[in-house]
Amino acid sequence: MSYLKFEKALMTNLQESLRREVLRTSRSGAYSSSTVVDCNTRKYHGLFVVPIPSIDDENHVMISSLDASVVQHGAEFNLGLHMYQGGVFNPNGHKYIREFNCDKVPTTIYRVGGVLLRKEVILQNYDDRVMVRYTIDDAHSPVTLRLRPFLAFRRCDELTHENWQASRDYKEVEGGIKVRMYKEYPDLYMQLSAKNEFISAPHWNKNLEYYKEADRGYDCREDLYVPGYFEINDMKKGDAVIFTASLKSIRTSGLKKLFQKEVDVRRPRDNFYNTLVAAAHQFHYKETPKGAKGEVPEDKKEHYLLAGYPWFKVRARDTFISLPGLTLAVDEEDYFRSTMKTASKALYDFMDGKPLSVNIYEIEQPDVMLWCVWAVQQYSKKVGLEQANKEYGKLVRDMVTYIHKDKHINLRFNKNGLLWTNGTNKPMTWMNSIANGKPVVPRTGFIVEFNALWYNALCFCAELAEVCKDGKNAEMLRKMAEKAKASFQETFVTPAGYLFDYREEGIEDWNVRPNQIFAVALDHSPLDTVQQKCVLDFCTRELLTPKGLRTLSPKSGGYNPMYVGPQIKRDYAYHNGTAWPWLGGFYMEACLKIYKRTRLSFVQRQMVGFEDEMMYHATGTISELFDGNPPFHGRGAMAFAMNVAGILRTMKLIDEYNY
Repeated sequence: MSYLKFEKALMTNLQESLRREVLRTSRSGAYSSSTVVDCNTRKYHGLFVVPIPSIDDENHVMISSLDASVVQHGAEFNLGLHMYQGGVFNPNGHKYIREFNCDKVPTTIYRVGGVLLRKEVILQNYDDRVMVRYTIDDAHSPVTLRLRPFLAFRRCDELTHENWQASRDYKEVEGGIKVRMYKEYPDLYMQLSAKNEFISAPHWNKNLEYYKEADRGYDCREDLYVPGYFEINDMKKGDAVIFTASLKSIRTSGLKKLFQKEVDVRRPRDNFYNTLVAAAHQFHYKETPKGAKGEVPEDKKEHYLLAGYPWFKVRARDTFISLPGLTLAVDEEDYFRSTMKTASKALYDFMDGKPLSVNIYEIEQPDVMLWCVWAVQQYSKKVGLEQANKEYGKLVRDMVTYIHKDKHINLRFNKNGLLWTNGTNKPMTWMNSIANGKPVVPRTGFIVEFNALWYNALCFCAELAEVCKDGKNAEMLRKMAEKAKASFQETFVTPAGYLFDYREEGIEDWNVRPNQIFAVALDHSPLDTVQQKCVLDFCTRELLTPKGLRTLSPKSGGYNPMYVGPQIKRDYAYHNGTAWPWLGGFYMEACLKIYKRTRLSFVQRQMVGFEDEMMYHATGTISELFDGNPPFHGRGAMAFAMNVAGILRTMKLIDEYNY
């Protein structure tokens, strides 16, 4: 029985099937994405989307889609599906779909008369190559298969239209052709594993429409270039052909073996946990070090974690928040260490005032170092304090000292022992949406999670000092922590018992927001037990949803829970009522920390709601955010690293309590 399987009734119901997306990635940064019926609904969708560093640091849609047609007894049946201007669908290939599943690789089974055709899509793990295998599972007579590529050759955040600059030239290569629509792009190789004929029939397919872009208030129509089609004749039952696209050629005789090799190493998505682990691996990203010449072995490349798909890059804060859940929670300490090796370079470059030698964005954000300390703290639980100190003790001490000596450009160490930042004109926290050039949530001054993390970092650094038998430094750090704890309670605890989100001279943010949960969930809390329970109760009553914590209480002014409509409307909703699963992960951790096993069944029930998400939105992964009101629809990016990490960490905590 397949875990992620959709039957004919759902697949032929476009109102349901178009809402479900599929995402597959490679560790080189390429991805393939569409809906389960292969009808693109975003400009970010594409069969082959790949980074092209020679142009910019964005992904580029090379092949938007690949339409297959079955020809039998002179009749052609096009299995493709596109939406055109005015909501017109053509051709209607979805009506031939029998089922779709993605246990290992996305697989669609079509029934056309007496022909049963199976299509499987896979991305090569460590290379920019997509492969599509078509297998004739049943046929009463010979079949001809035609494959039409729809080419875009554009950035994934743009659209293309018919133009005279696009080259119609192509050259034959082994098993196919290569094309290059624009001179700044590399050649695109399209090759097949079986004997075929390419029939040149160049034309522009015009006015395709992406309704999700229309919903977001963006331009939503484009034209795609079709150079012609590949024709494979006399296919019989049991025959298979593999179509591949890449920026470099391949010996087609090895395609079948390569495809099967890639299938064999995929983790089966046969239950909730395995599906989440597979989702975690989608954020793994490797890159050749800057300045390297020639081919670099995989083990010598720099390791990263992408913040999400399809538009997020490697962001420092997201990396450290996600790292424990995406690696330690699934017993992959090696990837934790390799990612930290890359991230440490960025941290030291920043502290030394040098240009970054690695491609990590937003390393200058004020809480990045604090989250890094937290990530190392989680690592210490896995390997022990001594081992963590041996590997990362110096880094932790250097960062804490850097902050304490007031060297950080976006943080100030205050005489009361707390940290201060200026977020009036530029967002300095994870609540970073901007409208009309200004932060939507202008959190400034003393920020609640910054200072909860600071207290936690001081306590953890003291523990590392004790491991080094540095009693003097440990005592100094504990005194700093005690001062920070007293100031934290004086600064943030409201008369009602919850915490101010931020405070600045003359400004007190009384809104109930989720950032206060970190003061409870972190290993070292600056609150006493009674205060922790009070904060947790407020979060439960006003912020908790089945999809995580809301970013703002419904009782607060400006509550805006629906992340829909044009960009400006979504910007105002982004952190003013929407729910985020990664925040829910810290809430669950706080529950178990305060109430132990008495809340275990409650936490387990919360996980059930996330398992339902495996069948919606981007199947097999977790969306960026959810509406704060029922029915809590997933919104934003298809896959978000911090959310997958938060759920995996919670599942690991549940397992530990069950042992």
